[in-house]
Amino acid sequence: MARGLTFERAAIREFTAAAGTTFVALFAILLTVQLIRLLGQAAGGKLASEAVVALLGFGALANLPVLLSLTLFIAVLTTLSRSYRDSEMVVWFSSGLPLTAWIKPVLKFSAPILVAIAALSLLLSPWGQSKSLEYRQRMDTRDDVARISPGAFKESTNGERVFFVEAASADAAAGGEGTVQNIFVSTTQHGRLGVVTSSNGYTENLPNGDRFIVLVNGYRYEGVPGSPDYRTMEFERYAVRIETQEVHGVEVTTKNTPTLTLMQNRSARGNGELLWRIGMPLAALNLVLLAIPLSFVNPRAGRTSNLVLALLTYMLYSNLLSVSQAWVAQGRLRFEVGWWLIHLVMLIVLALLFFKRLSVFSWARLRR
Repeated sequence: MARGLTFERAAIREFTAAAGTTFVALFAILLTVQLIRLLGQAAGGKLASEAVVALLGFGALANLPVLLSLTLFIAVLTTLSRSYRDSEMVVWFSSGLPLTAWIKPVLKFSAPILVAIAALSLLLSPWGQSKSLEYRQRMDTRDDVARISPGAFKESTNGERVFFVEAASADAAAGGEGTVQNIFVSTTQHGRLGVVTSSNGYTENLPNGDRFIVLVNGYRYEGVPGSPDYRTMEFERYAVRIETQEVHGVEVTTKNTPTLTLMQNRSARGNGELLWRIGMPLAALNLVLLAIPLSFVNPRAGRTSNLVLALLTYMLYSNLLSVSQAWVAQGRLRFEVGWWLIHLVMLIVLALLFFKRLSVFSWARLRR
C-alpha cells in the first residue's frame, strides 16, 4: 500500500513537471501569435494601441480550454514515453503490473485540470468573448480627441479629418475639458482641402452634449489640391466639432452567449456552440487516457514514431469535434446524437488500443 502511494506521488510529480514545461511553451506560442495579429491591426488603424494588452488577455482566456487539453495530452504522453525509452516499463511489466494500472495516477493528476477546462469552456470563455467585444466597441466609439495618441497622426471616424496633437492633458484624453498643444487638423469638404494649425488649444463640452476642440491664435489654409489658388486666414479662436459615434449594445453571438442561455434558447447554431463547450472536457478526458497506450515506444524503432501517431490522433479528434459542431449548427445532425457520438467512437478506439497493448505484453510474458 505504501509503495503504491509512493509510486502515485512520484508519477503525479513527474506529470506535473512535464505539464508545467509544456504549458509555458504553448502559452508563449499562443501569446506571440495573438500579439503579432493584434499589433498588425493596431498598425493598420483597426485597433487602438492601448487596447492590445486587454484584448491579448481576453483572447488567451478564450483559448485556454484547448491549450490545457493539449498540455494534459502531451504531458502524459512524453512522461510515459520516457519510461519506455529508459526501460522502466520493462521493470513495470516484469513485476506483473498491467498497463491499466497507470489509469489511476493519470486520472488523479488530470482531475483538477479537467475541472478547470470544464469551468473555462462553460463559463469563463464565453465571458471573455463578451468582454472582448464590449471593450472593442468601447474603444471604437470614443470621440476623435480620445482616439488621438500624442505625437501620431490619427484619422477621424468618418475619414474626413486627420488630427495631430503633440500633447494632450489627461482630462482632454479622458473625454473631459483639458488643454492640447501643437494641433494640426486636416479636413476635406466639397473637394477643398483645409489645414488648420495652432500651437495651443483646449477641449470644451457644451450643455447639449456637443464637444469641441478650440484652437487659439492659429492659421487656416484652404484650397484645391493641385491648384495654386489658396487662401490663408489667421484667427484668434477656431472651434472644430468633435464627432462621436452612437453607442450600440454588444453584438450577441453564440461565442459570447452564456451557456445557460444557450440551453434555454435551443437554436441550431446555439446547439452547435453548446456541443463544442460540452465536448472540450470530454475530449480532454479521452485524450489523457489515449496518451497511455499511445506512449508505447519500441527501442528498436525511431523515437518519434509514437509522437507522430499521437499528433495525428489529436488532430483527427479535434477535426471530428469541429465537423460534429458544424453539422449540428447546420441542422444536419441532431444535438442529442452529436454531443456523444464522437466521444463514444474515441472511447472505443481507446479500449481497442488498451486491449492491443495488454495482449502484446501478455503474449510476450507467455512466451518467456
